[in-house]
Amino acid sequence: MTDRVLVTGATGFIAQHCMLQLLEAGYEVRGTARSANRAADVVAILSPHLSDAARGRLDALEVVAADLTRDDGWRGAVEGCRFVMHIASPLPKGVVKDENELIVPARDGALRVLRASHDAGVERVVLTSSLSAIIYGNDRSHLFTEADWSNLDGKRIGAYDKSKTIAERASWEYMETIKDSSPMELVAINPGLVLGPLLSSDWGTSAEMVKRILDHKVPAIPNIGFATVDVRDVASAHVTAMVSPNAVGQRFICAEANHSMMEIAEILKTRYGTRGFKIPTGRLPSIVIRAMAIFDKTVRLALNDLDTSQNVDNTKIRAVLNWQPRDLLEMTTSMADSMIDYGVVQAQRQ
Repeated sequence: MTDRVLVTGATGFIAQHCMLQLLEAGYEVRGTARSANRAADVVAILSPHLSDAARGRLDALEVVAADLTRDDGWRGAVEGCRFVMHIASPLPKGVVKDENELIVPARDGALRVLRASHDAGVERVVLTSSLSAIIYGNDRSHLFTEADWSNLDGKRIGAYDKSKTIAERASWEYMETIKDSSPMELVAINPGLVLGPLLSSDWGTSAEMVKRILDHKVPAIPNIGFATVDVRDVASAHVTAMVSPNAVGQRFICAEANHSMMEIAEILKTRYGTRGFKIPTGRLPSIVIRAMAIFDKTVRLALNDLDTSQNVDNTKIRAVLNWQPRDLLEMTTSMADSMIDYGVVQAQRQ
């Protein structure tokens, strides 16, 4: 079988970085998007970031149509693929009216990909899950490991967190049903807040916080902490997990460490404050956030992380996948630099 890898969600941030690394490593890559007409867009985005050798192999890249909400297209998408990276998942930029708008396509989409992969004889599927499937609805004083799962009945859990938890659990449950009849393997990667360089002007949800700080859309910085990770390190974890014998049947917390939103703001102020960007570094009292949340549903989303941290143990991914993550300075400034380069943010006029 050809060493072809299917990457779902080919127009997404993580998926495109995975595709870059796969092409550099010599794999043939097939991506999925809602429309096959996005092939030219994906090639145009990836091409400038590839080495000359990999750019000469862009004929090894194709994009086919497949939608998480429909069965059509998945059989053909996985045909002839040795590996699958299932990265596509609904990620809202705002509040959804019904949590099932996220839960149903995330869960059913993952199962569609797994069933099609099983039928096509795929060797291994790498599932992009999230820390959202590990930490939410739980006591945050806890040091989280891969043994933890988000509590769907907890107070501090949102629709997106539920969707990632339910989708990952459903995936492992499906693998149990085929374990005696199929050699197909599953690995889950659970990234934290993903920073790092954009590949185009499409900044997506992952970059929302950095963009808002650079745009001075927040008057001050709330007391919120995130376990952060560079997108390039997320991609390398996927590629290594795809082939590592020791990764089989495992889930991996993929985050460098917990960092406060204030740390990120201070990095941005130091690096860009003299370049025309007005970076807020004052503290926004939590009581103000709570008051705003009464009237603003988008602000309400922040309450699940307010006055908390995301303390995670990344010992496992370091040991099993030999994973060496970039630090907060590198992941923050590389994201900001790329935002400036692509015109996503602009310095304020003096």
